[in-house]
Formats: sequence, C-alpha cells, structure tokens
Amino acid sequence: MGRAIRIIGIDPGLRNLGWGVIEVEGSRLAYVASGVVHSNSKLALAARLRELYDGLSSVIRTHDPLEAAVEETFVNCDPQSALKLGQARGVALLAPALGGLLVAEYAANLIKKTVAGSGHAEKKQIALMVKFLLPRADAASADAADALAAAITHAQLRRHLALSASPLA
Repeated sequence: MGRAIRIIGIDPGLRNLGWGVIEVEGSRLAYVASGVVHSNSKLALAARLRELYDGLSSVIRTHDPLEAAVEETFVNCDPQSALKLGQARGVALLAPALGGLLVAEYAANLIKKTVAGSGHAEKKQIALMVKFLLPRADAASADAADALAAAITHAQLRRHLALSASPLA
C-alpha cells in the first residue's frame, strides 16, 4: 500500500461551484469534506468570478489536496450563458493549477458511467451512488455530490492516466 492521495473534485458553475474532497489509498476511498462556493448574482461578473476563486482557493488551502478533477461542462443554452459558465470553469481550472495541483478533466458522461454505471444517469442516481461509495459523505447539494463523483472518477482512473503518461506505455 502506498500513501493516501487527497483529491478535490470540482463541479463548475457561476452561481454554485460544487467541491468535494476524498482520500484514496489503493482501492479504498474515504470522504473528507464537501460543499458549495456561491457567488452573488447581484455583483458584476468579475466580482463573481473573484468570489469563486477566493472560495475555491480557501477550500484548497484548508484541505490540502494533491490532485484535482474538474467536470467538463456540457452547455445546451444560449451563447451568453455558455460564455459565463466557461469563465467559471476557467476559475475551476485555474485555482487548483495555481495551487500546484495536478488537474484532470472528465466529461460528465464518463463521470456518470464510472460512478453509476450509465453515462445517462440522473443527478439523483449519482447522489445515491456517491453516498453508497462514500457512506460518511454529507453532500448537501447536487453540486457537491457531482463534485464528489468527479473525485471518485479521478480516483478510479488516475492509475490508468499515470500508466499512459509513462515513457514505457
């Protein structure tokens, strides 16, 4: 057995940015913490992005993860909303990168398939499987549950990523 690796999962959003921290040692997963960073919709976009950055950076400093898993966003709405969500996603990538973490990105379908067995699983199914895989988890929102699901996916796939990045692969 190696040492435990702490992973933060991030579910990007401009209004609510979900986060979840787990530890993985071998195949053992353990819940650490989860929550949501909120931005004030009455503020200008730049101020909202700063709220997200400051909140996520604080979570990273508090829980000291080594790696981050960020859910790729699927956007099926107007271009203005897509652009704003993309900017929030930039914060979700930037904060852990500036904190020195290895950052991996995963498609929503891959996260759903890894955690629930179906790439088209509903949010409720994801939350139930997160609770099953992490019995101590207290994901009070769908955003936090989705973030924990991203972290679980990274825990399951990180060995494959490491092997494919090695010079012998």
